[in-house]
Amino acid sequence: MSYLMKGVKCCSPVNQMHKATGTLLKAPILKNILGINEQQFKISRTSSQLSSEKANSYNYVIVGAGSAGCVLANRLTEDPLSTVLLLEAGPKDTLLGSKRLMWKIHMPAALTYNLCDEKYNWYYHTTSQKHMDNRIMYWPRGRVWGGSSSLNAMVYIRGHAEDYNRWSREGAIGWDYEHCLPYFKKAQTHELGPDQYRGGNGPLYVSRGKTNHPLHHAFLEATQQAGYPFTDDMNGYQQEGFGWMDMTIHQGQRWSTASAYLHPAISRPNLSVAEKTLVTKILFQGTKSIGVEYVKNGQRKKAFASKEVILSGGAINSPQLLMLSGIGNADDLKKLGIPVVCHLPGVGQNLQDHLEVYVQQKCTKPITLYNAQKPVNMVRIGLEWLWKFTGEGATAHLESGGFIRSEPGVPHPDIQFHFLPSQVIDHGRVPSTMEAYQVHVGPMRSTSVGWLKLRSTDPNDHPIIEPNYMSTERDIWEFRQCIRLTREIFAQKAFEKFRGPEIQPGNHVQSDKEIDAFIRQKADSAYHPSCTCKMGQLSDSTAVVDPQTKVIGIENLRVVDASIMPSVVSGNLNAPTIMIAEKVADIIKGLPSLQERNVPVYKPKTLETQR
Repeated sequence: MSYLMKGVKCCSPVNQMHKATGTLLKAPILKNILGINEQQFKISRTSSQLSSEKANSYNYVIVGAGSAGCVLANRLTEDPLSTVLLLEAGPKDTLLGSKRLMWKIHMPAALTYNLCDEKYNWYYHTTSQKHMDNRIMYWPRGRVWGGSSSLNAMVYIRGHAEDYNRWSREGAIGWDYEHCLPYFKKAQTHELGPDQYRGGNGPLYVSRGKTNHPLHHAFLEATQQAGYPFTDDMNGYQQEGFGWMDMTIHQGQRWSTASAYLHPAISRPNLSVAEKTLVTKILFQGTKSIGVEYVKNGQRKKAFASKEVILSGGAINSPQLLMLSGIGNADDLKKLGIPVVCHLPGVGQNLQDHLEVYVQQKCTKPITLYNAQKPVNMVRIGLEWLWKFTGEGATAHLESGGFIRSEPGVPHPDIQFHFLPSQVIDHGRVPSTMEAYQVHVGPMRSTSVGWLKLRSTDPNDHPIIEPNYMSTERDIWEFRQCIRLTREIFAQKAFEKFRGPEIQPGNHVQSDKEIDAFIRQKADSAYHPSCTCKMGQLSDSTAVVDPQTKVIGIENLRVVDASIMPSVVSGNLNAPTIMIAEKVADIIKGLPSLQERNVPVYKPKTLETQR
């Protein structure tokens, strides 16, 4: 600040003179009046620039206060000598410091409000999908403190141990299960207490459902009647089977990374946070990242990083910002007139996501959430939550689910189920029309891979998103299995007293051709975009970051979010993204990686059968 004050003092006589004379004095006259020669002028201007940079300089500048950015902001400022600036395009997740006033975010049952609202949401859309009847698919992504952890369905799923061992084989050395498990545990406090797989004193609170709903029990009973095992922890020893879901809900409230990591650190003097701030460009000296340019309140500003710029914008925003800044496929950048800083053709490529479809059954008893969605009941539920954080508003209701293998020979589960005692239509944008229950089901390791590219050089323009859904025969076959295996579960004795006619796909949909047509018309994103800045070895021409998450060919620049996954994990992405940020925080601090060897993981007794 001392440099800045000197700069101000230097300029003040000139300002006074302008005011006194009421005349615009040209530079040569000023130089004569003040006796300042040209060299002194240059020194003064340089000193002013340096002082401005120093005032806006931090050790780390983090772009994106989402699932990864909040974790990094907390962990890096644990060292009081490390200064961090966290920049978020969206608003805070509180109003006047209150979560109750932002109930649309913090009430778990209100989750569809923000999935369908641009206020806290980037509201992306894909290109027309040629393998899905040319549908344009809706992709909500968080644009608020907490990012997508402030919008998601609060399901805490880590994926399978073999996902991380596969990452290691794909070039992400040091990211196998024994190096990742300790960071899942470090992040977590599970309400059932710590064990070999669960954490007991992390900032991320994880709980189980409390509704004890009869339809959840019927679903779990039906899965066992169909021959599948019950698993008491699908994030622990045995993912395969069905059981009770873990959720990032604490004391009846959504427990986003903003709640878990950012709010507890916000009072630290070495952490600065700016909301409603759009980062437009990374600044470079040659191939060294030195800061970012951003727009806030219509003003263009700069912030400088003495150690690192860290991108945590997610699988769409991080590659978009890299490309806007001159890092990406050189041919594509030149076409848009963007000066090339580094030719990295993998930026924006390797886009992976999970598709899912809803299989819906009419319920013969009035026990679903249909009545709860009537206006008078919604008011009652809302008031109870506002008063005590309890009741039907205190859960997302996705309390049971599971993982199975699609066929014999598959080594670990590749189909996921979420059960809901309600009917969802068009991402929740259309109200439920009847008493019904449903399962969200979809393949976990799709072979269809897409890409994203810049639409223009305007940072406000959404990129072109091409997921290339359902472009392989394997994906088509797996979705047929999803429908048939779900119908088999819903046909079990446990559902007899609840089961009405099938709403979706409907009993008229039976043949492969009919099922394929239904999938093309009704499957939607499970909101898990990833892998667009994949982690890998320097020898891999498609890799964007190395196993330390540093951008290849660039100094002082990292990407830390779901975009760096080499391949999508078999499950939801929030828990793995938090784990990635916890692990990278240790890498940045120069600490040796945590490791837990020989932790047992379930394997089927035989792969000759599907279950």
